[in-house]
Amino acid sequence: MARTARHRADGARRRLSQNFLTDPATARRVVRLAEVAPDDLVLEVGPGDGALTRFLAPAAGRLIAYELDARWAARITRRYPGVRVVCADFTRARPPREPFSVVGNIPYSRTADIVRWCLSAPALTGATLITQWEYAAKRTGGHGRWSRLTVLTWPRWSWDLAGRIPRHRFHPVPGVDAGVLLLRRRPSPLIDPALTDAYRRLVELGFSGVGGSLRASLCRAHPARRVDRALDAAGVPPGALVGHVSPDRWITVFGHLRS
Repeated sequence: MARTARHRADGARRRLSQNFLTDPATARRVVRLAEVAPDDLVLEVGPGDGALTRFLAPAAGRLIAYELDARWAARITRRYPGVRVVCADFTRARPPREPFSVVGNIPYSRTADIVRWCLSAPALTGATLITQWEYAAKRTGGHGRWSRLTVLTWPRWSWDLAGRIPRHRFHPVPGVDAGVLLLRRRPSPLIDPALTDAYRRLVELGFSGVGGSLRASLCRAHPARRVDRALDAAGVPPGALVGHVSPDRWITVFGHLRS
């Protein structure tokens, strides 16, 4: 019976994309990277069996854990009476109005939804997330390429990769390694908030794929000479593919095209 129950639990975890962290040292490091202070409000996504909760609970002023699986939610409630446990879908939660951070070993299948929720939360100061390695690398330029989402949000958010976690440190063992993604709101935006829409239009134009290079795409809406000067100021080669241009250089290109 015990074996049957264990298999049933493993099946449920797979359906929910739950791969629980089993290495305490890694969990401790992730919480340390989150830089949680005694007065902080922290939301934990998918605590599961409490690998991160164990270290978050004593570090945070207040910890709210969102767990979709009722069995694990009940277990976290019993183990950590000072933690408020919400048995619900995190992405449907209303963000706190006061400053808060998010920490979690998140379900791989829900990564995009959870990151989208974080980016839209007005009071979020930062998120420390365990994601699939490829997702974390893609968002942080880990392969020498940058995603559209990273470039679009760069004026307000920094994206950093804080290391790789071997897949065998999880149970059930996933097919790929994980990465620690650090998403942090900047104290001050890199561009004037009034220019946010203009910056978005430029990025969308650049990622339109027309012409095969960033220069070719930008020249559809801007004089070639201005584009060339802007790219030169940012240190971007004329034939550079859009994905090879770092977000910092996008900021420079935007500034020169606006001047």
